[in-house]
Amino acid sequence: MHLSRFNRVSLGHLPTPLQPLSRLSGALGGATLWIKRDDCTGLAGGGNKTRKLEFLMGDALAQKADVIITQGAVQSNHVRQTAAAATLHNLPCYGLLEDRIGSTEDNANENGNVLLDKLFNATLIRFPAATDMNAEMEKLATQLRASGKYKNPYIIPGGGSNPIGALGYVNAAMELVQQANDAQLKIDCIVHATGSAGTQAGLVAGLCGLNAHIPLLGVSVRAEKTAQEKNVLQLAQKTATLLQLNNSIEAAHVVANSDYVGEGYGIPAKDTLEAISLLATTEGILLDPVYSAKGMAGLIDMTRKQKFAKGDNIVFIHTGGAQALPGYMHYF
Repeated sequence: MHLSRFNRVSLGHLPTPLQPLSRLSGALGGATLWIKRDDCTGLAGGGNKTRKLEFLMGDALAQKADVIITQGAVQSNHVRQTAAAATLHNLPCYGLLEDRIGSTEDNANENGNVLLDKLFNATLIRFPAATDMNAEMEKLATQLRASGKYKNPYIIPGGGSNPIGALGYVNAAMELVQQANDAQLKIDCIVHATGSAGTQAGLVAGLCGLNAHIPLLGVSVRAEKTAQEKNVLQLAQKTATLLQLNNSIEAAHVVANSDYVGEGYGIPAKDTLEAISLLATTEGILLDPVYSAKGMAGLIDMTRKQKFAKGDNIVFIHTGGAQALPGYMHYF
């Protein structure tokens, strides 16, 4: 897979570290746990969206975009990193924020990622839950063109999750497999939080393209299993088409577990908060309450229940997001 065929800008501190979770593994017993530190990608504090934005911003610049439009939840990690990537390239950015959880807490609405969005000079527009955010982005693009202020808005989907954005996690799959090969580490399973589908879809396409034969498990933060797997499969297949992969991607390659969503998106469950505390106190690593901690909660629970064999090497991909923690102070 020759990713240099695609337009790309350099945003991330890559490769991100792959390191053992020795104390957490000892506390849980059973499988040997590792972590791929995609919270250390660097841009605006890091996170998984940086990898996607390298290709999305590359495409935007190739198309001579003069303004960036994207969307996410109020405490969106994606909007934060997109705003930073846009300002780095001297492009204005509009962030459309959907109030998915209806919190009245000041910190939830103004602190954390929202504060950082403003520091990166994003123009924020807020919408109630269940708004058709894709339609609102198209509407805004039309308005900006009509105003004469901008000629060529570039729309980045929520989470950066389209085939171009998913290339970032095709690259991550290549990077991780190379790290494992160099360390003579046999990976028995990769686990990560899955939401807008781009991270998992890119990993699926990358691992299939490499013929790596490493099982991949996405722990859903929002959708139920059937819907999540359908979304990931469709995007993985579109990504494979973009890459012109000969390897066929089938439903069996896409596995999601929706047992750790809790009450819903953006609402930390008891096991979410335990995961944040446990990783902080054993490894000194911070998780976020929306994505990475729900993925880690799944990994912790499955390890305790011996879903993985003793001695298996399980790699958790940390997708970042600790910048949202100040928006969730009331949970702590």
